[in-house]
Amino acid sequence: MICAIMQPTYLPWLGYFSMIDQVDTFVFLDDVQLTKRSWQVRNKIKDSNGELMLTVPIKKKRTREDTYINNAEPNDDISWRIQHIKSIMHCYQKTKFYDLVLPFFTEKILGYKGNLADFNIYIIVNICKEIGINTNMKKSSEIDNKYGDKDLLLASICKSIGSKAYLSPKGSACYIEAKNPGGKIESNDIKLYYHSYEHPIYDQNKGRFIPYLSILDLLFNIGFENALEVIRSGNRRNQPCMEYQNTIIESRELL
Repeated sequence: MICAIMQPTYLPWLGYFSMIDQVDTFVFLDDVQLTKRSWQVRNKIKDSNGELMLTVPIKKKRTREDTYINNAEPNDDISWRIQHIKSIMHCYQKTKFYDLVLPFFTEKILGYKGNLADFNIYIIVNICKEIGINTNMKKSSEIDNKYGDKDLLLASICKSIGSKAYLSPKGSACYIEAKNPGGKIESNDIKLYYHSYEHPIYDQNKGRFIPYLSILDLLFNIGFENALEVIRSGNRRNQPCMEYQNTIIESRELL
């Protein structure tokens, strides 16, 4: 069994859903510290000037050290939910699937009032259902026998759920590979792969194509029915740990 472990992001980009789609179990890492201005509280959509950032304001009830994704509360003293819907309406009112997609996100953004982690997970899970991703999903806060931090935490989660392989975003290599090849993941007899994804190009409104936006952009332009096909078109062969390391070494030697 192969798994992936990611923090629950607000309205994630296509590559996030590619990872969910490629594993047997996807774990939402919800019981870790919330990082200020992270993708857990914001994402980008496309407007006439390029990119527009949507940000979820968080109530300041705890110190930064004590604020975790699953105890952070969106600040509903600010009308951010209505503002996000208005921005989405303004940006996508002329897209092909506007009338189908807008009610879906209006209901999800306005209707769910849980903590930040559960709010993000609720939206992600419902998007997966709509586009046809059926991966088993769990929250790390509900998993026993996990310990440590960074790559040791990931390895302990894999062991707790019985996963023999782990699919990692390439950005995590900076701490996984910091001390030894494969880090604590491969030293715990868990096969490590790095996710390889090339952002697909699709019909997008308003001028030049902009990649790495929220999946909102894909859904308004392509619709739910065809979204998974587009997401999968960006999949490339995931690289085993040693192969990925050799690629990095070769790239450095060319500099």
